[in-house]
Amino acid sequence: MEKNAKIYVAGHNGMVGSAIVRLLKKEGYHHIITASSSELNLVNQAETKAFFDREKPDYAFIAAAKVGGIHANNVYRADFLYQNLMIECNAIHSAFETGVKKLLFLGSTCIYPKMAPQPLKEEYLLSGYLEETNEPYAIAKIAGIKLCESYRRQYGADFISAMPTNLYGPNDNYDLNNSHVLPALIRKFHEAKINRENEVVIWGTGSPMREFLHVDDLAAACIFLMENYSDIEFLNIGTGSDVTIKELALLIKDTVGFEGQLIFDSSKPDGTPRKVTDCTKIHNSGWKHQIHLSDGLKSVYQDFLKNYDRIKEKGR
Repeated sequence: MEKNAKIYVAGHNGMVGSAIVRLLKKEGYHHIITASSSELNLVNQAETKAFFDREKPDYAFIAAAKVGGIHANNVYRADFLYQNLMIECNAIHSAFETGVKKLLFLGSTCIYPKMAPQPLKEEYLLSGYLEETNEPYAIAKIAGIKLCESYRRQYGADFISAMPTNLYGPNDNYDLNNSHVLPALIRKFHEAKINRENEVVIWGTGSPMREFLHVDDLAAACIFLMENYSDIEFLNIGTGSDVTIKELALLIKDTVGFEGQLIFDSSKPDGTPRKVTDCTKIHNSGWKHQIHLSDGLKSVYQDFLKNYDRIKEKGR
């Protein structure tokens, strides 16, 4: 990408989009185009087309999506399917119509079948049934991958896709009712510490294994792919290694400085025993993550502390 290129980042207020914008600015890209949801409703086809016609970006990162936890995904199934389909259809088609040189669409590893072998290889897509609770979101993301594939096959458009693993970092969601395990544990341990509680209760046995990637590493991967990768196949973005939930909890406990006990409530569900991506393809292309989980947790906790009052108010 040329340093003076017009680069559109969809979803720039979210954890992923904001990380991409931060890194683009750091690397000297100075013509970054953004629009908040109040300024541009990507679900609206006419608004999206008018935006692309007016701005005519050279490159586009599509990190915008309607997202939520298990409860929201399961209850608001029509909203998650419709809105995510419309966001990606409108953005990808408008990018094609206005001559965007290259586009990167970001999905999620929830696209893989529930019972897919571990680690998750790209070729496992559409090889089995999806996890029921987030099936609408997954179907929308699969459609985005296939849109990029199809515009490339039919028109030769340089549209690529990537599937990040579980993410953490600045601008994460710390709402205890609707957040993922890592940010939820940071908040639980912090509040147990300041309230001088003796224990923290964690759902499940602690044995499931999960992979975690710092969002700044994802941003680096996205820019790397935009500059170095042009192929029809989507790529996993992750670390290729995982930890148990118990190991994660102990790392966060030490990072926060909580001195009480961990109680694992085995009456609560564990979820999938293991979920880790095979990152062979992106590693072979020349990219690898740089931020170790323990280091990433330290920086994220410092960011959490700076924003705790806002997080607490937002999470009520």
